[in-house]
Amino acid sequence: MSAEASELLELAALQRRPRSWRRILRRVVLYALVIVLTLVMLMPLYWMVVTALTPLGQEFAYPPKLIPSTLAWGNFKEAFTTLPFGTFYKNSFLYAVTATVGCLATESMVGYGFARFRFPGRDVLFGICLATMMLPFIVTVIPRFVLFRNIGLFDTLWPLIIPWWFGGTPFAIFLFRQFYRGLPRELDEAAQMDGAGHFRVWWSVILPQSWAIFAALAILHFVWFWNDFLGPLIYVNSNDSTPLSTGIVQFAGGNNHQQWNLMMVGALAMVVPVVIVVLLGQRYFKRGITVTGFGGR
Repeated sequence: MSAEASELLELAALQRRPRSWRRILRRVVLYALVIVLTLVMLMPLYWMVVTALTPLGQEFAYPPKLIPSTLAWGNFKEAFTTLPFGTFYKNSFLYAVTATVGCLATESMVGYGFARFRFPGRDVLFGICLATMMLPFIVTVIPRFVLFRNIGLFDTLWPLIIPWWFGGTPFAIFLFRQFYRGLPRELDEAAQMDGAGHFRVWWSVILPQSWAIFAALAILHFVWFWNDFLGPLIYVNSNDSTPLSTGIVQFAGGNNHQQWNLMMVGALAMVVPVVIVVLLGQRYFKRGITVTGFGGR
């Protein structure tokens, strides 16, 4: 190798070295920032676990302890025996699963209608549907309460479930419409030539291709209904119909009888199913978001 060639190689190596160090430094800073933000986001969950394992009366000890000196595992037994957690869990699963199924079924049908049918006023109706997203939930609370009380459904889970079987949410309808508009119409036409009606086309042709968006919306709906607090607080009064979200509030008691450690046990029991659902459906959730408008489709 000539002297000129070796000098050029050394010069190129010197030019690449600062860039590589800058790249490494940038990655170190980025990873450090991600780790710090992750710890900040996990801190409430960690503190919930710590409080659940703290003996009664030591929840607000100063200075606070990251690890309790005595782990009160008996708090879990006391919490699960003090309140009917089995009934609360059953009601929460019944509410979340039933309302989620109703939302997905009706939202997909409405989205299919807006995407595939041509009729006068279609765009106007779709605009009105989207406009309902600007209507706060609190505005319809009193009319709904009066309606369900007059028909004898107060203090049951039905006022929380029935409304979601009549169209679902406008946001999900919009996502279904956008997804169905991306599917080729030749699929519908081929099925109709074989004698299939609109419902048959939706059931046999469209739905099998919609698993990704169904999975994404199923996770969003389940988490929302599982964590719902205002609805059960308004419509449910007895423990027989109380879900877990409002049931654990009974540990609050009066001003001088707050059992924060037991309440955190209930909150931890409420978080676990949501974490499991999200972890198991994470891949499908990402896929569903990608095939909708969020992924740049």
